[in-house]
Amino acid sequence: MIRTQPLSAMHDVELAALSAAGGRREYGELVRRHSPFVRALLRRMGAQYALADDLAQDAFMRAYEKCMDFRGQGSFGSWVGRIAARLYLRQIRHDARYADLELLGDEDWQSLEMDPIGRFDLDKALNALSDSERLCVSLCHGAGLTHEEIGKSLNLPLGTVKSHVKRGLQKLRGHLLPVQTAETRLDRVG
Repeated sequence: MIRTQPLSAMHDVELAALSAAGGRREYGELVRRHSPFVRALLRRMGAQYALADDLAQDAFMRAYEKCMDFRGQGSFGSWVGRIAARLYLRQIRHDARYADLELLGDEDWQSLEMDPIGRFDLDKALNALSDSERLCVSLCHGAGLTHEEIGKSLNLPLGTVKSHVKRGLQKLRGHLLPVQTAETRLDRVG
């Protein structure tokens, strides 16, 4: 088959279909496009750099074997991200540090400062959360898992997962919104 357009111009669904037929170059393009997202997702979930790299590679290998299952409902990156998230969950189940994901209590954490032009560091904000909050928020909003899927994966009650997500999002909002001074609050009133 003669291709008339470069790989970089092809849609993910086309590349996945060609990859399912054995197209290694096409799959390489999918990996190039989506590996930064998958690695960042794993890092936000709490994986160290080396583990994030290893799990991302494993996720892409599994995705290659299942390329024919990708139907284009959502992005290819999100699809591989869910595979990577499930691999990470399996990994932490075997890690004694995460044997008990129950919240141990509120911790004192440093407030995050925005840079001079008003940007914030999401990774730094996520690191301010407890392990269970960071994991649940990342799985829900980063990997796109439902509360029920998270509960089953982590062996936590549904209410606990919802609490971790809600509390984590509240803390993130508190860290990511610009700090209001007494003067700015008075300006809005007057």
